[in-house]
Amino acid sequence: MYRYDEYDQTIVDERVKQFRDQVRRRLAGELKEEEFLPLRLQNGLYMQIHGYMLRIAVPYGLISSPQMRMFAHIARKYDRGYGHFTTRQNIQFNWLKLEETPDILADLASVQMHGIQTSGNCIRNITSDEFAGVAQDEVVDPRPYAEIMRQWSTFHPEFAYLPRKFKIAISGATDDRAAIYAHDIGLSAIKNAQGETGFKVLVGGGLGRTPIIGSVICEFLPWQHLLTYIESIMRVYNQYGRRDNKYKARIKILVKDLGIDEFRRQVEADWADLENGPGTLTSEEVDRVTSFFIDPPYEALSDYNAKLNEFQADNRPFSHWMAKNVKPHRIPGYAIVVLSLKKPGEAPGDATAEQMDFIADLADRYSFGELRITHKQNLVLADVRQQDLISLWQEAGEQGLTTPNIGMLTDIISCPGAEFCTLANARSIPLAKLIAERFENLDYQYDIGEITLNISGCVNACGQHHIGNIGITGVEKKDHDEWYQVSIGGAEGNDSSLSKIIGPSFTFFQVPEVIERLIHIYLRERIEAERFIDTVRRIGHAPFKEHVYANDFVAQEEHNNGCGVMSAQYDVPYYSPRF
Repeated sequence: MYRYDEYDQTIVDERVKQFRDQVRRRLAGELKEEEFLPLRLQNGLYMQIHGYMLRIAVPYGLISSPQMRMFAHIARKYDRGYGHFTTRQNIQFNWLKLEETPDILADLASVQMHGIQTSGNCIRNITSDEFAGVAQDEVVDPRPYAEIMRQWSTFHPEFAYLPRKFKIAISGATDDRAAIYAHDIGLSAIKNAQGETGFKVLVGGGLGRTPIIGSVICEFLPWQHLLTYIESIMRVYNQYGRRDNKYKARIKILVKDLGIDEFRRQVEADWADLENGPGTLTSEEVDRVTSFFIDPPYEALSDYNAKLNEFQADNRPFSHWMAKNVKPHRIPGYAIVVLSLKKPGEAPGDATAEQMDFIADLADRYSFGELRITHKQNLVLADVRQQDLISLWQEAGEQGLTTPNIGMLTDIISCPGAEFCTLANARSIPLAKLIAERFENLDYQYDIGEITLNISGCVNACGQHHIGNIGITGVEKKDHDEWYQVSIGGAEGNDSSLSKIIGPSFTFFQVPEVIERLIHIYLRERIEAERFIDTVRRIGHAPFKEHVYANDFVAQEEHNNGCGVMSAQYDVPYYSPRF
């Protein structure tokens, strides 16, 4: 993985010194909160409901075991013993004291990490495929290009004050695992008929209040022009993106208003001045960065392992885990392992300090000291020998990391919600727990098959609810009654689509029953092994809506004010047990 050079380290160390003085001035009353706010946001420090939250950048989701141990250290020393992995492949800590934040940033700098560009109207942390470099379906390794973009975007003076935040995702496989269609810029690294490397470039995607699937602006961009072409896109957006209304300030609004053809014309007109300029990539520069991503010392192994096959045949829980959490590797004798952070009863994406230390040890023993964070809020050991899978499963199971539910109904994506976030309308994490516990039966989950369920506490879509097969959105909170919209038909990947709301909103305790009813129609109507999303696309929303709202379901629950018979079935505190 990439290691800081002297320039990277100097930038981060100087930023820590600068922020330490800013915090000192704020605590001394020399800076008012409105003056301090933009300074702390530049370092990923937010003020949330109960205190300060720090978002730490994890470029393209790749970290080392020492960096994971640093997360554990921060959780243990400065927080309440846990951290939250996000859909941006980052990690957040929610219970920090302002006076200690400079020390946290200094600790992070010691392992080549920071919180820069995890907030504000700038180019945010570059995200990528969590299986980059090891996936069997990979065409081009996107990691060197993601790192090049990271270096290019860090403190880019022209893009430090964009109309709104800006997110870039890059994939290099035939199967898009980076949700590139839902980003401001999405990049698919490809090869043309001549075997030359380039990029399919999408622009204007995004979720939030106005969800839009990105449009193709360039079918094949030669790799040499990656930075200059992106820079032209950014320049057009920076000049013409709206600054008078933050809800209409994202690039997707500009692309929609202009149309993709006119937007492309303006970008290419600007690019004419940059196309062969100093920002053009050279083979030497790409080779320099690529040298940080060379293969680890793989052994010459075979995919056949008699002991593994026998153990799998005799052990049903292990067989389930192999089927759902273990993915094929491009090197014979190796496997990709997804560590589930979705154990029923636990908050999706949360990991304790003890778990993080333990996972770092697993990475050292089984995966060359490297880890990946997925945008689905799980963790990955990318280079595990198949002969080690049994021992890894046994050890990881002791820390609750082997729930065999990857890609299943309980592999829920969830934002922190109203218990933490000042923007949220309703709780997300307790609802995710409630749903996961209701559908905990693995046989039932496997009968349902591949399905995604995403929860956001508000329209800002940090839980990416628009691209979940089932999406849940918190829309209103009055007293202790919370209301949620439910949508179906969303998907990410190569066949990305946006979900559509099925009808009026539901109370907190109605939602699990709504999910049950949606699943019932799917199981009744599916053809053979048809996925949930395919059934929705084939028969439409109407049958699902009709069944969900049948028998005066909503009217009855509204009459009960959300506290009637259904509510009495569950004992879910209004606040998370972490409080």
